[in-house]
Amino acid sequence: MKKNNIQTHYLQFTTDNKLTLQNVFLAVASGFLLFLSFPKYGSGLLAWFSLIPFFFAIRRTVSVCQGLILGFITGMVCHIGVIYWIAYVVINYGYLPIYIGITIMLLLAGYLSLYVSIFAAGIILSRRKIALYFMAPVLWVCLEYCKSYFLTGFPWENLGYSQYLNNYLLQFADISGVFGLSFVIVLVNATLFEVITKKTKKEFILAVTVILIIAALLIYGVKRSKQIDSALKNAAELEVSLIQGNIDQSKKWSDIFQNEIINTYEDLTKSVNSTKGNLMVWPETALPFNYQDVNDFQKRINKIPRKTENWFVFGSTSYEKTETDTDYYNSAYLLSPRGDVAGKYDKVHLVPYGEYVPLRNIFPFIRKLTAGMGDFSSGKGYYPLTMDQRKIGVLICYEGILPFAAREYKRKGAELLVNITNDAWFGATSAPFQHFSMAIFRAVESRLYLVRAANTGISAVVDPGGNIIAQTNIFEKTSLKGKVKFIKMPTFYANYGDILVIGCFLLLCFYFLLILKRRNGLCEKKIFKIK
Repeated sequence: MKKNNIQTHYLQFTTDNKLTLQNVFLAVASGFLLFLSFPKYGSGLLAWFSLIPFFFAIRRTVSVCQGLILGFITGMVCHIGVIYWIAYVVINYGYLPIYIGITIMLLLAGYLSLYVSIFAAGIILSRRKIALYFMAPVLWVCLEYCKSYFLTGFPWENLGYSQYLNNYLLQFADISGVFGLSFVIVLVNATLFEVITKKTKKEFILAVTVILIIAALLIYGVKRSKQIDSALKNAAELEVSLIQGNIDQSKKWSDIFQNEIINTYEDLTKSVNSTKGNLMVWPETALPFNYQDVNDFQKRINKIPRKTENWFVFGSTSYEKTETDTDYYNSAYLLSPRGDVAGKYDKVHLVPYGEYVPLRNIFPFIRKLTAGMGDFSSGKGYYPLTMDQRKIGVLICYEGILPFAAREYKRKGAELLVNITNDAWFGATSAPFQHFSMAIFRAVESRLYLVRAANTGISAVVDPGGNIIAQTNIFEKTSLKGKVKFIKMPTFYANYGDILVIGCFLLLCFYFLLILKRRNGLCEKKIFKIK
């Protein structure tokens, strides 16, 4: 009898540890649902049940190794779908062979998938001690935060960003940032899975509790939206003109096209017919020359604000000579209506292999990725530029997806966020849409208007509630005119940052100690029985 029990247990164990085709299919399904939660191909609605197939895949998996594999599969399917455009960039503008471009993209996708693998392993190791709905959202947020900051970080399309069009739920970001929405999404996934698989009274009580949490967040969103609308009614306003030149990336750094590029921007600016005292914005590196070089091109640029009597923000490369070398910067200039330089901001957070080249001596071919742009140095900090009595915070390109950048501007008194970018690198991929979706959160977190001028689109005006007031299409040579208002509305997130994340890390430590204590207790019982 005892021998039969041992055989039965052995057969169950080996069955549970087999990497079945069904489990692989479920892991792949979750990867597709996660990928389709983001623009331009999907919908944020899918995020709310995207992890359920994954939870089914690891449900009976006892082996941590099997869990790591299933997590990696889910991560790879998701991240290949989300960041496939990296291959497009390095092949078309890094001039690398197709197989190397695809390999680079797969390596990055593989690295990002490790976080999903760790998530799977953590769930498997803790599920007998900690309920899924307690562990999953906490562990996910901790790993997502690590992904966002480790090795300079890659916070591209964290799960919460999928809700950029879910306006009422989006308002919660002024307390928790994007990580709060990630937490809620994973909590809902875990709850749905528990209800589907267990169907006990306990799980239905859990479901009701989660419904009440979501309802509370929506009520907060409705209330906060009304507060913002009320604050905007009598607020001072400013007219903004966003110029989208739609300059092909292959032309931007060619001397042959310098006149053509400047003519394009000048013609679009003239077509706006803006009244005096307002703001014009050109995209990142809009000028095909270094603005600080005194020449005929610089004189043409200086005439623009004088003719229009407007404030003028534009992107240009700049440089600073040192005793031994020359430091180059990706910069934004602010010109007054008199044509004087009223301020300059140098981009702080640079993109690895896009704006600076780590390991360039080891991998010389990577130099091609910065052709025509140079190897940039980092700016000294996020310091607002002053426009009359107004302070504006400039976010260049990738900085638009960094919560701490906008938060720093808010703390230093910025009343408007200006995001300038050149998304021509991305072509007609999903990247321009993803890039824009993340920038919207900066307006909500700081409760400031955000205006975005993108070379090939998407240019837009976003209000402090995250509403897209106006936007352009990609690959459209156009201008966008809108109004922004100035309000002073403090937010918990701007003042205190990622408190939720700190809480999640503390909870994770508590869970670890709890699991360790229970395991030690079981070991003591076994030892006692043996004795």
